[in-house]
Amino acid sequence: MSSVSSTQIRERHAAVMERIARAAARSGRAAQRVRVVAVTKAQPLPVVAAAIEAGLTRLGENYVEEALQKMAAFGPNLEWHMIGHVQRRKARETASHFALVHSLDSLALAQRLDRMAGEHGHRLAVLLECNVSGEASKFGFAAHSPGERAGLMAQVNEILRLPNLTVQGLMTVAPLGPSPEAARPVFADLRGLRDWLCADLGQPIWPELSMGMSDDFEVAVEEGATLVRIGRALLGPRPSG
Repeated sequence: MSSVSSTQIRERHAAVMERIARAAARSGRAAQRVRVVAVTKAQPLPVVAAAIEAGLTRLGENYVEEALQKMAAFGPNLEWHMIGHVQRRKARETASHFALVHSLDSLALAQRLDRMAGEHGHRLAVLLECNVSGEASKFGFAAHSPGERAGLMAQVNEILRLPNLTVQGLMTVAPLGPSPEAARPVFADLRGLRDWLCADLGQPIWPELSMGMSDDFEVAVEEGATLVRIGRALLGPRPSG
């Protein structure tokens, strides 16, 4: 039996949206530009069912196998986002089942996703996951130092030439810190990196910045997030074990 009801999730969602609205107002942004991705990673099917009943239809998963099981259980009328590291051997399933891949983190993965999307006859929307904090444990394109950013530019140029991918923006995961404010420089750096890349490439500004989770999404919104990935604040803690 589910440990959380759709009513509880609906109330939590309303509270999260109110916090987003206040954060957006503080930075002079329209709250409507910010969308919530409900992170269902490791949540059992009854919790996911309760989330869907509460009206959450934009769902984020970290693992392809788990996502496919949930897709099979709940049907096609949902917007599934891949937010976790994508193994190259899972590129085919990723390219064919997700509305948006937040975690494109290498040129090799981009080339494989492009090939798989082409085989399915569609263009795949992606975000470039960038490691702007310099943490060795983080996935993503290295984008901390000026030298790393110069190398990133060359790789992004290659990705933009791939015919079956559409780059819509950037994503990052902030380091764990003592307070939400500790993540602010990381979020600001990602926004600055997006603007710099687009200016240097002669591209229109990519519209999406995926950043911020349950503990720091308000700061992320203040710094320009358009997609916030929220699990615990909506669905409660994931089951242990």
